[in-house]
Amino acid sequence: MTDAKVIPFDEDRSRGGPGRTARGRTTGGGRRTGGDGGRTAQEERGGAQTPLAAVPEAGPQAGPARASVTGAGGREAPEAPAEGRAGRGDWDRRIAEGLAFLRRRITGDYEVDEFGYDADLTDHVLMSMLRPMYEKYFRVEVLGIENIPSEGGALVVANHSGTLPLDALMLQVAVHDHHPEGRALRLLAADLVFMLPVVNELARKAGHTLACAEDAQRLLERGEVVGVMPEGFKGLGKPFSERYKLQRFGRGGFVSTALRAGAPIVPCSIVGAEEIYPMVGDFRTLARLLGIPYFPVTPTFPWLGPLGMVPLPTKWTIQFGEPVPMDDYPPEAVDDPMLMFNLTDQVRETIQHTLYRLLVRRRSVFF
Repeated sequence: MTDAKVIPFDEDRSRGGPGRTARGRTTGGGRRTGGDGGRTAQEERGGAQTPLAAVPEAGPQAGPARASVTGAGGREAPEAPAEGRAGRGDWDRRIAEGLAFLRRRITGDYEVDEFGYDADLTDHVLMSMLRPMYEKYFRVEVLGIENIPSEGGALVVANHSGTLPLDALMLQVAVHDHHPEGRALRLLAADLVFMLPVVNELARKAGHTLACAEDAQRLLERGEVVGVMPEGFKGLGKPFSERYKLQRFGRGGFVSTALRAGAPIVPCSIVGAEEIYPMVGDFRTLARLLGIPYFPVTPTFPWLGPLGMVPLPTKWTIQFGEPVPMDDYPPEAVDDPMLMFNLTDQVRETIQHTLYRLLVRRRSVFF
C-alpha cells in the first residue's frame, strides 16, 4: 500500500463534478414575461401565441411560478419541479461521493492506524450499512450526547445485552452520527471477536480493538473516545428473566485505566436491546463443544433456523450520563483498591438507575 493521506471528503464535493450545473434555465435567448393569467404581450395585442410560452408571476392567487424552456421544434418543455431537481441533486452527490471513495481506495489516499482502524471505510461503508437498522428498524433515540467531551480522551461505559452484540454497533453509530464534533467511538471487544474469520477484519477496520488495559490506555492518551461494556458475556448472554439487571462489572479495570489516562468516565444506559432476542434457555453442552460462551435458545431460534436470527424490531433509547472526572485524583490512586471499588460501584449504580428511569418512561417495547 502506498503512503496514505486522508483527503477531507468535503473537499471532493467542493471541487465540483458532473451534474453540478443548474438545471431548468431558459435557452436559446428565450425571454420570460409576465402578465395577468400568464398571457404574453403579443397575446394582449391579439397576436398569435409565440413558441416560448410566458411564465406567470407568482401572486396572491397564483400557484408557484414554473419556468419554461424551448425544446426541439420550438415546443415548450416545462422545467422540472423543485423536488425533482433536489432528488437528482442528491443522487448526483451520492454518485460523486462514491466515485471519490473508489478513487481513494484505488490510489491509497486513506489512512489505517496502528490498531487497524480505517476511518474512510468506516465512515462511508460500514456506518452506511448499519444506519438503516439504527434509524428505521430500532428507531434509536439518543439523549445526553453532549456529555461526551468535544475533545480529548473519554471512556464510555455501557450496559451489555441482547444475545448478539448489536447494542455495541448501535452505540457506535449513535456517537458517530449525533456527536456535535463527529467523534468516533473505539470499542473494546472480547477475544472471540478477533478469532472469527471476516468478523475479525471488519472489527479492526471499524475501530474495535482487544479489551485489554494497555490498548485502552493508549487510545485514551491519544485523545480517543473509547467504549467498554464491563458485563461482557455475562450481560450479553443473561436470561430474559434477568433483563435490565446489571451483572458484575469485574474488578474495576476500566476505572484504573481511566485514572492512569486522566480521562473522564461517561456512563451510558441502553434500553431496547434486551428484547431483540429473548433468551429463554442455553444449550451449555453444545456451547462447550463449539467453544462459545453460550448457545442461546429463544422463541424463534433455533426452531426457525436462519429466520430465527432476525431480531425483533424493538424501540431503543441510548442515554449518556454526566461524565465522572478522573483527573482530580493523584497518580497513586490507582493502587487504592477501595477507591477502585467505590468508583466502579458509582458508575454501575448510575447506569442501573438510569435504566430504571428509561423503563418507566417507555410506553411500549416496540413503540
